[in-house]
Amino acid sequence: MLGLGPRVCVRGLRPGERFLVRLLIHDTSGHPFQIQLSRWLARRGHQVLHCTWADMETPHGSLDRRADDPPTLEVARLSLGQPVPKYNFIKRWFVERRFARLLASRVRAFHPDVAVTANATPIVQAAVLRAAHSQGAAVVDWLQDIVSVIAAIILPERHPRLGPLVAALLRFQEFRVLRRCERVACISPDFVPLCRAGGVAADKIAVLPNWAPLPELPLLPRDNEWARRHGLVGKRVALYSGTLGLKHNPLMLSTLARSLREVDDARVVVISQGLGRAALEEAKQRWSLDNLLLLDFQPFEDMPAILASADLLLALLEEHAGPMAVPSKVLTYLCAGRPILGAIPGDNLAARVILEAGAGRVVAPGDSFLFDEAARAILEDREGAQSMGAAARAYAERTFEIEMIGPKFESLFNDALLSRRQG
Repeated sequence: MLGLGPRVCVRGLRPGERFLVRLLIHDTSGHPFQIQLSRWLARRGHQVLHCTWADMETPHGSLDRRADDPPTLEVARLSLGQPVPKYNFIKRWFVERRFARLLASRVRAFHPDVAVTANATPIVQAAVLRAAHSQGAAVVDWLQDIVSVIAAIILPERHPRLGPLVAALLRFQEFRVLRRCERVACISPDFVPLCRAGGVAADKIAVLPNWAPLPELPLLPRDNEWARRHGLVGKRVALYSGTLGLKHNPLMLSTLARSLREVDDARVVVISQGLGRAALEEAKQRWSLDNLLLLDFQPFEDMPAILASADLLLALLEEHAGPMAVPSKVLTYLCAGRPILGAIPGDNLAARVILEAGAGRVVAPGDSFLFDEAARAILEDREGAQSMGAAARAYAERTFEIEMIGPKFESLFNDALLSRRQG
C-alpha cells in the first residue's frame, strides 16, 4: 500500500497553481479511461489509489499492474466475495451498504487530499463524502449518469406502489451529495441544467467529456488471431460489446440477426453478460439463430483485435435514458476505425458525436426496422463504411489525447482542494 506521506499544505497557493496531492479515485465499473487518467496522474507525481468494485459484472479496463507503472499508483479491486444483484433493488441496497462501508474504510486508511467517485450510486457516494470530509479532504463527483432521472422512469413502471417513493428518495440522496461535493465533473453539458435545478452551485460544475485510451486501442488488420479463433475471417460482422441492462434493448440485436439470416456470410457478435445476455440466449435458441455469436466479456487487452474483427459496431440506449447516460462503448468504438450504428436518443451526446464526426448512423431507439435496414446498408457499402471508419478514428485522434485531457482533471482536483481548505 502507498505510504501516507505528508498532507498537502495549500496555504498561500494561488488558484490554478499545481501541487502534488494524494488522490483516491473510485470507479465502480473499472472503465479503461479512468484507469488511464489515474496512471497519468501518478506519473505526474501524485499518489493515486485507484479503487474498483471487483464484484460488479461489467467489462473492465487494464487494471493489472504494468512494468512501467510508477510506484505512486496502487490499484485496489475491492470485493465482498459475492456477485452484485444488479436488478434486485432490495438485495442490491443491502449489498451496496456493505460495499459503501468497505470503500469508506479505504478512504480513511488512505487519508486522501481529494476523493473522486465515478459510476457510484448515492449510497456509495454519500459514504465516500462522509469519510473524506471527516478528514478534511475534498470530494469530486465524476458524474457519469444522473441515476435518479432514469430511476424516476423505470421504478414506477416496475413497482407501481413503491417505485415513485423510492425514486423520490433516490433523487433527494443524489442531489444532496452533489450539493455537498466541492466539485462536480459532468461528462455532458446536458447534465448541467439538471444539476443546477437540483441546487448544485454553478461554480462547482465543470464539463469534462469522457474519452477512450487511444494508445491502448491501435488499429489492427481485419484478419487477426481473435477473428480466426471465432471463425469471423471472411464474414461480414456486426458487433456489440458491453453491458446490456435496463438502459438497453437486447432484442434489437436478436432481431438484427434474424433479418440477416439469408445473408450467408453475415454474423452478429455480442460480447456481454447478465440480464440482456440471458435474453439473447433464449432468442438464439427460439429462432435457431446460428449467425448470432454470444461471448462473455473479453480481456481488455484483446479489445483492439475484437473491434478490428468487425465491419460494423453497434450501440444501444433506450429512449428513457435520453441525454442522461452517455454509452462509453461508443468512445471505444471511435478508436477502432470502423463505422458505428447507434439506436440512441437523438438528444444524447453519443448520438451527436457519431453524427458530427461522420462516424456512422443513428436511428431511434426501438426502431428495429430502421436499425436492421441501416446495418444492412453499411455492411453492403464497403467504400462508405471505410470512409465512416476513417472519420471515427480521426475524431478519436483529435480528441482523446491524454496530455490534453489530464491537465483539465488535475486543475479541477486542485480547485476542489483549494475550495475545501480555504472554504
